[in-house]
Amino acid sequence: MSNLCPVKNFIRPDKPHGCTYAQSLESGSKLESPHHHVIKPERNSNTTCSSILDMVGNTPLVLLKNLSQDNGINCNLYAKCEYLNAGGSVKDRIGIRMIEEAERMGKIKPGDYIIEPTSGNTGIGLALTCAVKGYKCIIVMPEKMSKEKNDVLKALGATIVRTPTSAAFDDPDSHISEAQRIKERLNAEKPGSAFILDQYTNAYNPIAHYDGTAEEIVNQLNGKVDLIVSAAGTGGTICGIARKIKERCPNCIVVGVDPVGSLLAMPNSLNNFSGSGFYEVEGIGYDFLPTVLDRKHVDYWYKSVDKESFLMSRQLIKREGILCGGSSGSATYCIIEAIKKFGIKEGQNAVVILPDSIRNYMTKYLSDEWMITRGFMEPTVTEHDPWWTTLPATEMKSNLKQIDEYLIDDSVSCSKAIQIFKNKSIDILLQFKDGILKKVISKKNVMSKLVLGAITPNDAVSKAALDRYITIASTDKLKKLQCSLDSEGYAIILKESKGVDIYKEDIFGIVGSDQFLEFITTNNNHL
Repeated sequence: MSNLCPVKNFIRPDKPHGCTYAQSLESGSKLESPHHHVIKPERNSNTTCSSILDMVGNTPLVLLKNLSQDNGINCNLYAKCEYLNAGGSVKDRIGIRMIEEAERMGKIKPGDYIIEPTSGNTGIGLALTCAVKGYKCIIVMPEKMSKEKNDVLKALGATIVRTPTSAAFDDPDSHISEAQRIKERLNAEKPGSAFILDQYTNAYNPIAHYDGTAEEIVNQLNGKVDLIVSAAGTGGTICGIARKIKERCPNCIVVGVDPVGSLLAMPNSLNNFSGSGFYEVEGIGYDFLPTVLDRKHVDYWYKSVDKESFLMSRQLIKREGILCGGSSGSATYCIIEAIKKFGIKEGQNAVVILPDSIRNYMTKYLSDEWMITRGFMEPTVTEHDPWWTTLPATEMKSNLKQIDEYLIDDSVSCSKAIQIFKNKSIDILLQFKDGILKKVISKKNVMSKLVLGAITPNDAVSKAALDRYITIASTDKLKKLQCSLDSEGYAIILKESKGVDIYKEDIFGIVGSDQFLEFITTNNNHL
């Protein structure tokens, strides 16, 4: 249970959207939109920019020739390369738009605090705009999000606060609750100085894509768009695009992509899933329906999975030279399926939205070790690899400690846990409840959280638990174990592959760097 105070007046991010305006979809309607609309002129590369913000929008459509050939696709498959925006993602559009609309309405002024709960990309878009316009920026981001996003935000001058990934959106520990607490505290100190622009409820999230992203696509293809696919996070991108596309290209099929473990897709039966609900792809999917997610103009939904998403992102890099992020792979995998399902044929145009760049994931899906550890790739072994690489993990049996050496009570403090790490020369600690493994605490994660100030030495060590722990099977090769050590700092070996619940007796052994080094250096027959 969280020991944080609930937010005094919690603003829900999942309120039903109140906009009923739909007249623009009716042919010949003259009813004006209640919203402020801005169509950005096309950018001329021969002119100068007044600031880097001019480099947001007007992103290219790129024909995916090689990927189309690989998958037997005859239609024109285009990628809308949103990672070429100034801050590296589609969210740059809403970062600028939400700030400029708040300025227009007189809500904010330079020197104020802009606070935002985000998975990272919206934060970067906001921090970029704040840096240019002179606002103070505070970004609250779940711990799952990559170190690269954290570092970019820090470089842009933002203050970063991290929250547990496992916290539900309305939990006091969530990034949404924490952002609202920070706003309350700052406004108590200086009234009217802190604002949350709130991408989950802000109408100018989807409007940025209605006015910008979708308008560009329609113009780039001379009004001939037959299929468009976008992954959904807050839903602003797909909903803004869908509304404009349905106005201008009413026969176009709009497809949304939502990861397994999220609940944004329709019908709701698509969201039934018996697993943990954790997924590695960042920036898409939620455990609630954001206010801006108006799904009525989305014709069909696909559920994406991590493995196919990351492998497809790697194919986009390898075959097309497109340096995109993981959710781009989700959308691309699904548009290939959709092209086949809906019979999009030669001469027709299909568009996939590529939300962000590989910059944010250099230590994640671009890393072979990270991919292999999670079972998304198989390790490759050559004749030049060390002698131990093809041996099964069971070969390390004599180097393993007893499982009891790793057990710890959830009330133990971080400072006590650090002493246990040191005294026992181990890299992780395990917490069981009712015989089931519930939490894994790694030395690496404890150090990271202490350095970031997310925990104190006196906090219960359970606050430093990993959001998701990684296991390998006893039959896996030591090459995969080595990848786990490189990527995670530990390896939990199971006697056999298991479902969600892992019991003490299921564990074959725990391997840390000390045990692994001892094994590969003491077998003199191979040195």
